[in-house]
Amino acid sequence: MSTSLLYHVFGLVGYEYIRTRYTGGVVIFSVKRKREKIRCPVCRSRDIIFRGKFSRRFRIVPIGLKRVFLDYEVQRLECRRCGNIRQEKLGFADPRFSYGHAFERYALDLSKHMTIQDVAKHLGISWDVVKEIQKRDLTRRFSRLCLKNVRRIAIDEISVLKGHRYLTVVLDMDTGAVIFVGDGKGGDALDPFWKKLRRSRAKVKAVAMDMSPAYISAVLEHLPKATIVFDHFHVIKLFNDKLSDLRRDLYREAKENLHKEVLKGTRWLLLKNPENLDAEKKEKERLAEALKLNEPLSCAYYLKEDLRQIWLQPNKETAEKVFADWVKRAQATSIKMLKKFADTLAGYKSGILAYYDYRISSGPLEGTNNKIKTMKRMAYGFRDMEFFKLKIMALHETKYALVG
Repeated sequence: MSTSLLYHVFGLVGYEYIRTRYTGGVVIFSVKRKREKIRCPVCRSRDIIFRGKFSRRFRIVPIGLKRVFLDYEVQRLECRRCGNIRQEKLGFADPRFSYGHAFERYALDLSKHMTIQDVAKHLGISWDVVKEIQKRDLTRRFSRLCLKNVRRIAIDEISVLKGHRYLTVVLDMDTGAVIFVGDGKGGDALDPFWKKLRRSRAKVKAVAMDMSPAYISAVLEHLPKATIVFDHFHVIKLFNDKLSDLRRDLYREAKENLHKEVLKGTRWLLLKNPENLDAEKKEKERLAEALKLNEPLSCAYYLKEDLRQIWLQPNKETAEKVFADWVKRAQATSIKMLKKFADTLAGYKSGILAYYDYRISSGPLEGTNNKIKTMKRMAYGFRDMEFFKLKIMALHETKYALVG
């Protein structure tokens, strides 16, 4: 085997080929390093004394379906210049592991298209070796992210384990990349993120999030100059939850069986957008009948449809008028739920109308949360939480395609 083949195929520079052996269906190459290439690993001096050697075997890139190993005698060196006694520095492998750099890169390339278990089976190694290769690569690339250019972010939590175990996720709205994953939910989960922002001297201008008091207080404390934008998805969701509670109360209070039969099973009809009602299933007719028999439910439903108009206006001034009109109409009703929700909404007015200053929402983050759940299901869960968080950080590099 020529020296050039060692370089171009296996990435070995400065080594000489000795022999090849075939044992048990595997290929074993033996190489040695050119004497003039050996230097002190500390000061790079050539004035060294050889203090013995020991044999090591490294896994390298396979040839076809054949596993390939590399036998090499590692030299122990004493440097006359600096006085250190160290083993020589290997150019093709990390001395802590039993495989070479090229093999590691090959496993990472396969991991872009295959699961950890599939890569391990293909290479004939343990799955935890592939996992550690991935984890080391992800740590190198994402443990020290540069946040200097971050301007607009979204914050939300996601449930990852049973027993109310949460992670707090921060998304860069401009790049679509997850820039932070914190343990738990609430303000405390973001403490490490604020430290990273301060070190990077980032100038965050806008933050999209839900109406969580914990997130609001944390952002006001650490990003006092940033504009808080309350996500319209969460506002509508909050009203839908109240609407479901109202329907449930009305069903419970209904005295006539006819009214109960009409209200039964209308929850999802109330929450659906009118354009999404199924004509074949006569959902419009069922909804109209339920609204006709119950005035409070009808009032709440039509106010729900009008609530969406706040985010569909051409400018902030018009949206402010629509907002004030909606609050006024809700407060004028005799329905306790609507009055209470109107008061709540009025308290969050500036954050809701800030959408017209920075047209952002946590919609992209909701999509990322769905990807996280998909990734977790595909892996049947993660036992290593640090590895799970690193995989989330790299999620924007993943490409999903619908097939079939």
